[in-house]
Amino acid sequence: MADTLLKIEGRETAAAELPRPPWIRIRLSADPVVDQTRQLMRRLKLNTVCEEAACPNLSECWSQRHATVMILGSICTRACAFCNVDTGKPGDVDTGEPEHLAAAVAELGLEHVVITSVDRDDLPDGGAAQFAGSIEAIRRHGKERGREMSVEVLTPDFRRKPGALEVVVAAAPDVFNHNLETVPRLYRRVRPGADYRHSLALLAEAKRLRAEMFTKSGIMVGLGERRGEILQVMDDLRDAEVDFLTIGQYLRPTPRHASVERYMPPEEFEGLASEARTRGFLLVSSSPLTRSSYHAGEDFRKLQRARLEKLNTRIDA
Repeated sequence: MADTLLKIEGRETAAAELPRPPWIRIRLSADPVVDQTRQLMRRLKLNTVCEEAACPNLSECWSQRHATVMILGSICTRACAFCNVDTGKPGDVDTGEPEHLAAAVAELGLEHVVITSVDRDDLPDGGAAQFAGSIEAIRRHGKERGREMSVEVLTPDFRRKPGALEVVVAAAPDVFNHNLETVPRLYRRVRPGADYRHSLALLAEAKRLRAEMFTKSGIMVGLGERRGEILQVMDDLRDAEVDFLTIGQYLRPTPRHASVERYMPPEEFEGLASEARTRGFLLVSSSPLTRSSYHAGEDFRKLQRARLEKLNTRIDA
């Protein structure tokens, strides 16, 4: 049941928030490593999507020294109804950011790194060069320390930025992620400024440009989508040859964001995972607290194993 809307001085405002069900449990940790991770990000002047997007898994991930760095600043040029990142006019691009990021990765001891960014519609390339520079710096620092790094990028849609995708893919990330976020019917309300078909085409083109690279996308539930629409999104993603699908519960970050229309119970997440697997995704993560970068390193290893198993099955056949 959706929140009731009241008219107050010409404005619509949500009258009540749906109570969170017992299966939504935010994990908090008193581990000192959480503060150490936060201090490292501050010292190297890095932003994280964990903080900016108010991720419910922050404590758990940071206690394991896993953080998803958000490059290109903390101000987004778009205003999506679900997102807690500030909207406005971004500052200049920090040319030293890739090196700071690589230094943080080395200090955290990461083997798998996830890089995301705000939307930068103000930049001619949408920030593609900064993604590429960050990938290169991480790999170079890893090589200097005798460590082989895997890198995952979660990019904006690079809409109206010709050549941007090619720049990122040429830097050879191991995983290319771009989230569809929701079903096409809800785009105008939930993801203004984006286009469903463009995002699908971006994922398909990324795979075409570099077939050996894993592709990944995710959606949120609880925004008013219908089951049939979710299944259609799955079909569209498989048509785009996407390897990995994530499905998580939308949690409203503040009262000014889109309301939660429904909390999906865990058994329905399991049902969606089963539907996705029958469609041929190499990997599916579907649960209330699933997020794009949650357990990303572990999932990357699962992707590698799943691809190898699929290849061996074909050879045996």
